[in-house]
Amino acid sequence: MSASPKFAHVVFQTARPQEMRDWYCTVLDGHVVYQDEALSFITFDEEHHRVALIHPPVPLRRRTPDIAAMHHVAYTFDSLDDLLTRYVLLRDRDVLPAVCIAHGVTTSMYYRDPDGNMVEMQIDRFAEPDDATAYMKGAEYAADSVGPSFDPEALLEARRDGATVEELCDRAWALRADLPDPMPVLMGAAD
Repeated sequence: MSASPKFAHVVFQTARPQEMRDWYCTVLDGHVVYQDEALSFITFDEEHHRVALIHPPVPLRRRTPDIAAMHHVAYTFDSLDDLLTRYVLLRDRDVLPAVCIAHGVTTSMYYRDPDGNMVEMQIDRFAEPDDATAYMKGAEYAADSVGPSFDPEALLEARRDGATVEELCDRAWALRADLPDPMPVLMGAAD
């Protein structure tokens, strides 16, 4: 039996190294570990780097929705309150989610970095992976595997007004807002 790997880092090639560095340090509450003319390494935990930026000396184009590429990288918070705390911190720094989606299995806020890459900030709805898998095999998920959009300010207000995590992580809460389909924004076709 072979050993299982653990996630180490994600690397982005960018023509905007300073913007990308500052954005990831802000969004992840991270710091620069190393930087030179070709590389930047950023971390937010015990790992020596979680995000790396390669900045080659050639012109690069911004990511567009019509190319095959990694879609997003996701970061999980321990609780809804932690996710909302990060949302407020970023909102107050004028970093707003491109779209928020009640996937049912997660409650997710997607942000777009300066190069157009998506970063998902999420919480898991289920404590056990088997429960999440069972949900994904159920009728609600089969009917809509993406889920409805939600307004992060409405989520924040509902939580402050005493709504439970269970209530707010259920898709029924998000469906009440009747917001537009999140797919165009998620796929980069609109913001």
